[in-house]
Amino acid sequence: MTGTSARTSSAAADGRSTRWNGHKARRRADMLDAALTVIEANGTDISVQQIADKLKVPRPVVYRHFNGRADLDEQIRRHILESLLAELLPRLRPDGTLKDAVRGAVGTYVGWVERHPNLHRFLAAADPQGESSRALAGARDRIGGQLADLFADTLAGFGLDRNRARPMAFGMVGFVDGVVNSWRAEATLTSDQVEGILTESVLALIEGNARSLDVPMSRDTVVGELISRAEAVRAQ
Repeated sequence: MTGTSARTSSAAADGRSTRWNGHKARRRADMLDAALTVIEANGTDISVQQIADKLKVPRPVVYRHFNGRADLDEQIRRHILESLLAELLPRLRPDGTLKDAVRGAVGTYVGWVERHPNLHRFLAAADPQGESSRALAGARDRIGGQLADLFADTLAGFGLDRNRARPMAFGMVGFVDGVVNSWRAEATLTSDQVEGILTESVLALIEGNARSLDVPMSRDTVVGELISRAEAVRAQ
């Protein structure tokens, strides 16, 4: 076989492989979508057979795309979190006042949990032995990291140590998560009440930290002004 023929054959094989990989990825996505639909309708205790029935395929076909049940459950959690983060992360790039920003982010999260209680329970069940799911830990890192960057830029804009931002950001993420988990375990309050409590609590944490650092910032501060100040400092 000539060099040209070998390269042509190799390219054709690579093309077939790429098409097959794309097909497998789509099939996995279809299976994960079906799993979320089954969880929404039937609760967190789902079987592989229910997923297969939803797709009208034999049960072994589902297992063929995952490395056992533990991998399937982890990929389901990852898929759930992707749907949550698609709604939540844009709210962490806020407009308006600080109060508007906090209410928007908190309201988005509380609203998602209220609309998808079974998906939230499936996520919460990921930690039965105190070992966090990789997907869940990754989502917390993304949310906390984005908040930390915003806080760090704000602190830098006032000439303060950026390293103070990370514990503040992750502390708030943990606080909100804990309150929401407690609310879903025993829903004695409405979502509006929980949203109000969380909004006021997070604002109090931000304002308290601002006072302790002599930063002139309150709930009525326009977030865009803080970001503009931080960008000006970085440009120096």
